[in-house]
Amino acid sequence: MKSYLVNEIFYSFQGEGFWTGIPALFLRLALCNLKCPFCDTDFSASTPMTAEEILSSLGKSSKDCRTVVLTGGEPALQTDEALIKVLHKAGYTIHIETNGTKALPEGIDWITLSPKSDWLKDAEPVITEADELKLVYTGQNPERWLSFNAKHFFLQPCSQKNTSEVLAYILEHPGWRLSLQTHKYFGFR
Repeated sequence: MKSYLVNEIFYSFQGEGFWTGIPALFLRLALCNLKCPFCDTDFSASTPMTAEEILSSLGKSSKDCRTVVLTGGEPALQTDEALIKVLHKAGYTIHIETNGTKALPEGIDWITLSPKSDWLKDAEPVITEADELKLVYTGQNPERWLSFNAKHFFLQPCSQKNTSEVLAYILEHPGWRLSLQTHKYFGFR
């Protein structure tokens, strides 16, 4: 039986982007194909889990929440149709937060693209559409991303130190919306 390398599973609030503030289950998968300079995830530990074990752990984290956010690392390295099928059969809505450099299986309900190609060579997205595009802002020119096929465009400070710079940029470029890492501002997971 196939297993997935899981970094952690936890229940909290979505802290970023379009769905900020909703309760969600987070399935943080280990492994990433990129080495982003601002990454805040520790991949030193992971647990191999089958889809059924993941489902059981999600149910123990919350019996009532029906939204699962696949995150990482890069969840597209491990997410497959079998996992999607098991989660959907159990009644979950599936969101994914991806750098877009790997193709995604069919059936994901909400796709958040967070491109990293402004910082890293060979990190250009291969996916061609997303529900939202969330760009971590470090001073680069984000305007090229407004032509990407997405419904919503978010600019997010890399840290609290450049929030005022992001606010000023959005006021001058109203095609963008502000995304804050509210979990960091308010101290929840």
